Amino acid sequence: MRTYLEKLLGAERTAFLLNHESKTVTKDKLYLPSPHFIDTVWSGTNRNIQTLRSLNTIYQTGRLANTGFISILPIDQGIEHSAGSAFAPNPLFFDPENIVKLAIDGGCNAVATTFGVLGAVARKYAHKIPFVVKINHNELLSYPNKYDQIMFGSIQNAWDLGAVAVGATIYFGSDESTRQIQEVSEAFEMAHSLGMATILWCYTRNNGYKKDGTDYHTAADLTGQANHLGVTIQADIIKQKLPTNNGGYTAIGFGKSHPKMYSELCTNHPIDLCRYQVINNYMGRIGLINSGGESKGASDLAEAVETAIINKRAGGMGLISGRKAFQKPWAEGVQLLHAIQDVYLSPDITIA
Repeated sequence: MRTYLEKLLGAERTAFLLNHESKTVTKDKLYLPSPHFIDTVWSGTNRNIQTLRSLNTIYQTGRLANTGFISILPIDQGIEHSAGSAFAPNPLFFDPENIVKLAIDGGCNAVATTFGVLGAVARKYAHKIPFVVKINHNELLSYPNKYDQIMFGSIQNAWDLGAVAVGATIYFGSDESTRQIQEVSEAFEMAHSLGMATILWCYTRNNGYKKDGTDYHTAADLTGQANHLGVTIQADIIKQKLPTNNGGYTAIGFGKSHPKMYSELCTNHPIDLCRYQVINNYMGRIGLINSGGESKGASDLAEAVETAIINKRAGGMGLISGRKAFQKPWAEGVQLLHAIQDVYLSPDITIA
């Protein structure tokens, strides 16, 4: 595996990522993904039997089955951006069936997409791969654009079409975040009562998070706190962007922070930045999956593999990558998803 990574990332970058030893919050203090994660971590929680079964269904599907790690294909860009901008690079994905088929061919644990997509193919595929219904979206057809997540359907509808989990986004820090927290909390409570798992996209959104030319939307301290709010409303899995910097609280000059957040709990190494996200997920009791980000073309494979390495070595649970896979020819998309999964399957890539 190391030889492959050196060819893909370069010897220097590979050494930087694989040789790092995290000394902030050490690995022995974390709840790490394992084949027995349901039994060792979830069995003592308030989640009902059906919810545990739904989580286990996700953990036991695809190429990463029975490892404790997960790889999810998310495709909701038809709403979040526009169908044309999302699918023009590969018009096959205007057809909902191809979204589900790519997740299956790509060896994913689950497919996360909209009510419409899953409803269109539910009877054919709900028993073949776990469905995650994305219940809210930010539609960008309104002009001028507004940045708000609104509900697109009911939890009962998600259950009826065979979903094992629901997903939602909260824009923490936005003007609408208070309402979104309340809506999603109520939705997650109902989802749990019906036996579905819950996944929360914990994104930050506030123009004030940009200061002196630096964007702190992906700062470790701000995204870490967003994660902590997410696990507080009982999300079972947290989806978060990979952190790119730190010090959002201090640079912007708001909220509460502590000097040890930046000296003892974190460094500027990408694995330590990501570990700060993990520890805000109740020390890893709630799994962290990082997003794959936008497609940039030729660099997508290297970026996806690097993100997977950082997530795994930090103590994360997996990757949720969409555009880097579905905006490519089919075989290349499958190859990219497999490359991500190979990181989690590799015994050479260990917790830092």
